[in-house]
Amino acid sequence: MSGGSEQARKTAEGLEYLTGFGNEHSSEAVPGALPIGRNSPQRSPLGLYAEQLSGSAFTEPRSHNRRSWLYRIRPSAAHPPFARTGNGALRSAPFTEAPADPNRLRWNPLPDPAPGTDFLAGLWTLGGNGDATQRSGMAIHLYSANASMTDRVFSDSDGELLIVPERGGLLLRTEFGLLSARPGEMALIPRGVRFRVELQDESARGYVCENYGRPFELPDLGPIGANGLAAARDFRAPVASYEDGERPTEVVNKFCGNLWTATYDHSPLDVVAWHGTHVPYVYDLRSFNVLGSISYDHPDPSIFTVLTSPSDTAGLAGVDFVVFAPRWLVGEDTFRPPYFHRNVMSEYMGLIDGAYDAKAEGFVPGGGSLHNMMSAHGPDRETFDRASAAELKPQKIDDGLAFMFETRWPITATAQAAGADHLQSGYDDVWQGLQRHFRA
Repeated sequence: MSGGSEQARKTAEGLEYLTGFGNEHSSEAVPGALPIGRNSPQRSPLGLYAEQLSGSAFTEPRSHNRRSWLYRIRPSAAHPPFARTGNGALRSAPFTEAPADPNRLRWNPLPDPAPGTDFLAGLWTLGGNGDATQRSGMAIHLYSANASMTDRVFSDSDGELLIVPERGGLLLRTEFGLLSARPGEMALIPRGVRFRVELQDESARGYVCENYGRPFELPDLGPIGANGLAAARDFRAPVASYEDGERPTEVVNKFCGNLWTATYDHSPLDVVAWHGTHVPYVYDLRSFNVLGSISYDHPDPSIFTVLTSPSDTAGLAGVDFVVFAPRWLVGEDTFRPPYFHRNVMSEYMGLIDGAYDAKAEGFVPGGGSLHNMMSAHGPDRETFDRASAAELKPQKIDDGLAFMFETRWPITATAQAAGADHLQSGYDDVWQGLQRHFRA
C-alpha cells in the first residue's frame, strides 16, 4: 500500500458523522463559526464569508427544498474564468451516438487503467437517458482508478452523483467534510458540491449514477407502515472539516455535459461551518431492512428501493436505486429466484460482491447488465432448473450484494459501451436450453 492510500485509510477510520437523511444538519470545525439567529449577519463570525448553496428552487415545497448555508474562508465567487477541457470517456445526455438497443446486454468489469489515473480521469460512461440541460433523466458511469486526486477537485452542475464502490475504499473530501465509502456502501454527492477523491487502497473500481432530475429521497412506505427499507438514521453526513491551503488547485466543473476547468490560488474546500439540508451522505447497504413474503410468491423488486428520484407522475421514478441485500427466502410453493419478466422500466444491474441468485454464471463483480424496457429477462437455464427442483426449506441469501439503477426511460448506450471489448458476446445464450415442459 502506498503512503497516500495508507494515510487516507487512517483518516477514514477516525471519521465521525452526523446521522439522519434529509435532516437540518449543522456543524462547525471551529467553535463559534456558525452565526446564531440569522444566516447572513453583517459580519460573519471569525471573518468568514456567508454563502448559500441551493440544490432546489427557492419556491419549491418545504419537503423538497434543499439548501445549505456555508461559512467559508473565501467566497466561491472568487475564482478566475473557466475554460473548456477534454471530457475523456465521460458523456452526458442526450445520448445520440448509438441507437437505443432492445437487446439484452452485459459487460465485464472495466479494464485496469493506465498508471496515475484518478477518479475523475477514470470515469467511463456506459449510457443513460433524458437531457442534462433540462434536468431530466440519468447517466450510468463506471470508474476505475489507481491514484488519488491531488490538488484538484470536481463538482457536477448537471446532477447529483450516487457512487457505489465495488473494489477499494474511497475517502471523499467535500466542502462539508469527509466521508469514507467502502465496498458495500454508497455515497451521495449533491449537485454542485465540490469534492476530491482519495484512494484508501492501491486501486478502486465501482459504479456511478448521475441523477439529472429531482434529488434522491427515501421512498414512501405506504402500507408497509412507519419502519422498513432504508432507515433515515443509518445515513451519515460529514462533520465540518476545512482546508486552508494557499496553493494552486484545479477545479473541474461538469456543466451541460462538458468539463470546464479553472486554477484557483487556494483550495475551495475551505468551509469552516455549515448548516442545511443539501449535504452529502454515506450509507451501508447491508443495513437495509429487507421486507419480503412469508407465505407465497415474492413482492415486486420495488420493495428493495433504497432511494428514489420522483418524476411528475406519481410512482414513476426518474431513477430508483435498488439493492438486493442479504435476506431470507421462505416462500412456500414459490419459484424463489427473480421471475421471468418484461418491464416498462429499464434496468441496469451491477454486482458489488459474490454472486447474484438469478444468474449462475457470467455476471461478475464490477460488471453489469442492461435490460431495456420490455426486453424479456429472468433466471438463466441453470438457475431455473436448480430452483424448480430445490427443497423449499428456509434459505439465507448472504453470499452476494447486487444493486440496480431502474429508470422510466430507455437507457441508450454510448458508442464506447456498445463497441467495448468487455461487452460480452453471446449473452442471449444463457436462456438457451430452456426446455419445453408443457403437458396437455
